[in-house]
Formats: sequence, C-alpha cells, structure tokens
Amino acid sequence: MMLSTRALNRATLARQLLLERADLEVGSAVAHLGGLQAQEPQEPFVGLWSRLRTFDPASLSGLLREKRVVRTHLMRRTVHLVTATDALAWRSRHDAMLRQRMLGVYRADLACLDLNELRAAGAALFADDVPRSMGEVGRALAERWPAPGARILGEAVVAALVPTVQLPPRGLWRTNAGVKTLPIERWLGTDVDPPAPDGTDPVGVALVRRYLAAFGPAATADLRAWCGLAGLPKAVAEVRPELVSFRDERGRELLDLPDAPRPDEDTPAPVRFLPAFDNAILGYDDRSRIIDDEHKGLSVAGVRVVLVDGRVAGTWTVQDDVVQVTPLRALTRADRTALTEEARAVAGFLSDGATTRARVAASPR
Repeated sequence: MMLSTRALNRATLARQLLLERADLEVGSAVAHLGGLQAQEPQEPFVGLWSRLRTFDPASLSGLLREKRVVRTHLMRRTVHLVTATDALAWRSRHDAMLRQRMLGVYRADLACLDLNELRAAGAALFADDVPRSMGEVGRALAERWPAPGARILGEAVVAALVPTVQLPPRGLWRTNAGVKTLPIERWLGTDVDPPAPDGTDPVGVALVRRYLAAFGPAATADLRAWCGLAGLPKAVAEVRPELVSFRDERGRELLDLPDAPRPDEDTPAPVRFLPAFDNAILGYDDRSRIIDDEHKGLSVAGVRVVLVDGRVAGTWTVQDDVVQVTPLRALTRADRTALTEEARAVAGFLSDGATTRARVAASPR
C-alpha cells in the first residue's frame, strides 16, 4: 500500500503530539518522543508547550532537578533531553557511534593517544564528584597530553568517551547557565546498563519500536538518521514480523507498528510553533513529509519554524518581546488569522502572560 506524502505528514503530526495537544505528564511526553534535541537549552520548553494541553515550564525544571530527566550527548552526538531511564538503558548502545563521530572530526589530533587511557583519565577526574566544564576537563588532561589541545581533549571526553550529563541550572526555565558535567553514574547513583552479549541487541530492538511509535511510518534510513546508529539491521529484522509495511511516493519501504495512528490525510492540522532543531523534522532522512526540499536547510541551521497545514510555512523569532513570523509561502486569510492567534499564545507563554504581542510579515510574492 502506498502512503501519500500528506498521509505521512498527518501520521507524523499524530505521533509527535502536534495534531492534537496531548494530556500527558511531562516525563511521559519526553519518553514517548524518545527525547528532545536540546543543545539550545530553552528550546525543549517551546517543543513541549506546542505538544501538551497543559504545560508548566516549572514541571520540566523540576524533573531536571529531581534527576528524572537529564541532558546528555546521545543520538547523533547531539545534546538530548531524555528520561534518566532511557539515558541509562541507551548509552552503552551509542558508545561506538559517539566515539566514531568524534574521531570523524578529531582523528588526526588524537592519533597519538590511546583512547581507552584518555577515557580512564577523564573518568578519574570526577572521582571527587566535583562538576566540571568541558574546558576544565580539557585543561586538566592537557597537562598529560598537551599535543591535541585542551578543547579537543575536553570535547572527546565529555561528549563521547565518558557518559556524562549536563547539570542544572543548565536547561532550567529562563536560566542562562554554563555547562557543568558529571558522569551519569555519579549524578544518578547507578551505572549505565552494560553492553548486551554478542549477537544480541535488545536496546536496538527497543529503539526500533520506540522510534516507530514516535516517528512512523518510516524507512530504515530514517531510523538511522534519528539515532545515528548504523548497526541496526539485525534489530529491524527481529522486529519486522510484528510490523506492517507501506511504500511512500518515492518508492521507499516504510515500516510501522500495526496499531499506531495513521490519520486520514484530510485531517485538519492546526498551526504549531516548533523550536530550533525539533526532531519532528530532524528525525528523518527524507524530511519531505514535513518540509519542502528548498527549505530543508533550515532544519539544521537552528531556525525556529512554524507549521501551517502540517508543513513548514514560516520562521519565527522573538524581538523586544514580540513574536515575529516570516512566511515562506503565500498564506490564505484564514491561515494568517490562525497563525496570528497562535503567535500571540506563544508570546504569552514565553512572557508568563506579560504580553501577547505578535507580528506576521507579508507573504513572499
């Protein structure tokens, strides 16, 4: 069966909690979404506000303080906000990918080092349980290995070799704080789950199911683009008997959970404001279901976007407490009315109700 691009769009919106705001507790929403990309610390708050019927930013800040969610380098070697449970379960499965991606940037700089020694030395720095910045880690290690430089050593350890988390106040609502890290086991008081025995991949199997629940129907290339893991064919093969398959308009095979929502393609889709680097866009290799090819560069440029009828139709910024929207295409009068109304709601959220000022620029000719 072939699924149109519009049908895939509606399925994505439903899975991403963007077709209807969900009545979920914040931690459950973070778990359902498989985490939120979070290198920009305030962006997950907008992402959750657009997805949950009632969202209090203090609830997410509380989960961070309570160690129920954490900020850590994980999928695609980017900072993600994930539940503590998922961080512990998934981190070992991502170790090789994190190391390989780090070496893809710094292989020549680190060629003279034994990375296992570097990892052990980095972990030993934290034996005193004192949180450290990436720079502090790098400078300490540069005393032993001066050639690569402190910046590279710090990044290699904190973002790849040692499982670490970024500690609050980083990531708290309306807080501008630098990055201080600790190893996951020291912050959470328990070790990360060990690698699975050879020939098995229970985490990979779980990731396939979790990805399809939040992003399906999708191709295996989409799954790989989301998590950054290349070695999932065995996991997909193990899960495949319980899945259903489709084709998209480009002829790719799409896999899905049989009972997951696939709304009719004519289901109305409300205006939604997405934060920078939202996984509703970045979670796919083929992003045509939600963004036109001519605009797909926005998804990796840290630009906030607006969905109109389910597709990226504009960008948005906040200047002088005014939410300003710049359309990327022509909009109907009804679209502009809905866009203005949602922009005012976003302004109210970001200002704690102090202002609802919004401005929608003219559409391009």
